Order: sequence, then structure tokens, then C-alpha cells
Amino acid sequence: MAPLQFTSRATRSLGGSQGGMGRGPKISLGGIGGLFQAVNIPLLITIVFLTALGLVTLYAVTLTDSDYSITKQALSIGLGLAAGVAVWLVDYRKLGSSNAAIAALLALAVTMILLPMTPLGFESNGARSWIRIGSLTLQPSEIAKPVIIVMMALFVSRFGGSINSGKDFLKCVGLLLVPAVMLAKEDLGTGLVILIIGFVIIFVGGANMRWILVTLMVGAVGVAGLLVANSAVSSWTGGETQIIKEYQMSRLLVFVDPDNPDYADDAYNLKQAQIAIGSGEITGKGWGNATQSNGGFLPESATDFIFCVYAEQFGFVGAALLLLLYLALLSSALWIGLSAGNLAGSLIVAGVMGMWLFQIIENIGMDLGLMPITGIPLPFMSYGGSFMIANFICVGLLMNVWMHRGAMPSQTAGKV
Repeated sequence: MAPLQFTSRATRSLGGSQGGMGRGPKISLGGIGGLFQAVNIPLLITIVFLTALGLVTLYAVTLTDSDYSITKQALSIGLGLAAGVAVWLVDYRKLGSSNAAIAALLALAVTMILLPMTPLGFESNGARSWIRIGSLTLQPSEIAKPVIIVMMALFVSRFGGSINSGKDFLKCVGLLLVPAVMLAKEDLGTGLVILIIGFVIIFVGGANMRWILVTLMVGAVGVAGLLVANSAVSSWTGGETQIIKEYQMSRLLVFVDPDNPDYADDAYNLKQAQIAIGSGEITGKGWGNATQSNGGFLPESATDFIFCVYAEQFGFVGAALLLLLYLALLSSALWIGLSAGNLAGSLIVAGVMGMWLFQIIENIGMDLGLMPITGIPLPFMSYGGSFMIANFICVGLLMNVWMHRGAMPSQTAGKV
């Protein structure tokens, strides 16, 4: 399969090759003109509006729920901005795609994933995926996402936009499965996001559709087998041992059978989410008047169900505005991807876009009852320091690709 237009059109427009040889346009950082060349203004404006809406919505939650802090969220945004700027200023093309570079990125991602298993780690909401350093708490797997995006993009770009052999496809999938499988048991939602990121990059990077379809079928059979095995193990041990944690199964199965009393808690959460969204009607109840969250009826109101709080306050009109902002976010990212001029840059953008699009669809979809409940947060809206930092790092990656748009300076594509 030839690489998608996402990459091929970008390289043709800037005179670069799929493999990355040649020179791209020289970007000058001097003066106002240089600033506009280095910063994608539509993306910047969209991020400002989304972040502002997130803070406004969260502040309303903190008025009646002391579990969340607008100060901590603002601090996280500041740290995210600093991290994003640092990522923006380091030319991603200089990382190359050597075995050493890929191994270093993989080691960094694995280290982040394993940190919660050390004495620094602690359990929250049934998952041991957090670490505590003094008064600071972090979820390292969130920060691992942009690392995995860069790792997969650089590795897949080595095939020059054509992954036709099963051997090459398995190399890409094998690299992806290392962090995804490590995460899936403790943090199913984040593990799923990483799988989506990886397969988007592999697909856009020119994978043969035959191998994509085979993988999807194998995955479907594997999931079915896992569910059967989980049921058998749980039955044999009287429920004491389960492959899939009880709360994870409940979140998934309430989507299929919301009236089952075994899933009453998650069914209640879903019903309250739908009530909150519906009660906002056309124009909403007004800022600070989200009675579902203010009254304590809506759980995880600042994280999993932040969209419900927003929709209750600002109604259908506000929800439509938010969706338009997300469309602008993805459109700006697509523009950057088409302008990258080299396969690695386009694939980095594809990974970021795939992550954001899946998180938007899954979070809003689960609030509406259209998707299974997975606890996946909403980009730039949901409360969470690690999540916010990771999102701003991804913005830094996009700005990096935009500033250095053009062919890779010294990389030759080739099979691994």
C-alpha cells in the first residue's frame, strides 16, 4: 500500500522525498515574520480557547467540590507550556531513526510505565499508575504517550512509506506492543490509546491493508478469547482471581447491558451524565449552575465527565462551539502534517491527531452512552496535571514539525 496523501502530498509540495533526503525551506526566527514562520497561529489560537474553556468549566466545579484545585490545574498548564516550548525548540529531525535512537526512546517509555511499580508508586481508583514525589503526583504513562508517538514515527519512517511485507509489518506491531501490553493490565484506557496511536502511524506510514485487516481480525479473536478466559478463571476461583479487573469489566459491559443490576454503579454514572447533558438544553443553565455536579450526583465531574458539566452550563450552543474548536484543532494539525515535507514529521502529526481524535470521540461518546466507559479524559478540558502536560508536549511536537517543515537533513530511508 502506498503511503496516504497525508504524507505524499506534503513531501511533493515542499520538494522533499518520502525518505527524507534533500533540503527543506530555511526557517528564520528573526523578527515578527520569523515568529509567524515558526509558530502555527491557528493552532496556537485554538489551544488558547480550549484551555480557557477548560479552566472556566473546572473553576465552576471547584466552587462546590474541594477535591479539585484550579490552582493545581493552572500550575500544570504552566509546566505543560514549559515542556511544550522545550520540545518545540529541539529539532526532531536531529534525533534520526537509528537503532540507538529507537532503543533510547523505547527505554524511556518503558521506564515511565514501570515507575508506578517502584516504591514511588501508589494506587488510585483501582489502578496503580501514579507516582508521588513529595507533594507532587504524576501519572508517568501519560507523559509516555508523546515519547511513543515520536518513537513509532521515527521507526515507521525507516520503511520509506511502504510496509508491504509481513516481516516489516510485524516489526512495527511488535515495537508498539511492548509499551501497550505493559500498560493494558493496570491502565486499560491508556493502553488502548497507545494502540490507537501506533496503528494510526503504521497505517498512514504505508502499511499494506491486508496486514491491517489480518491484525484487526486477530485482535477481535484475541479479545473474545480473553473475555472467555476471564470468565473461566473467575468461575474456577470463585471470583478471587480475574484476568480483567472487575471495575474494567463493569465499565465495558454496562455499555452492552445498562439495566443489569451487577453494573448498577456504572449504569448510575452513565445515567447522571446523560441527565446533565440533556438538562443543558439549547443555551444551558449558565456558568456555575451545573446542578448535577454541584449536587454531587455526577461522579468524576472534573475528569471523565467534564463534558457533561460544560454541556449542562452552556447547552447545545456551547457544546457545538466546543466541537468546532476541536475541529479547528484537528484541521490545524492536518495542515501541519501536510506541510511537513518528510515522512517522519507527517507521522508524528498523524500520531498526535489519532490520539486527540480518539480521546474526543471516546470521552464525549461515553458521556452520551454511545461508547463504552473507559475513563479516557477530554483533551485540554479534563482535570489532571500529567494529562495536561502530555497534551502541551504534543502541541510542542506539532510546532516543532511546523517550524522545521522540510525534508530530513541527513536521513536515508531503508528497510530495517
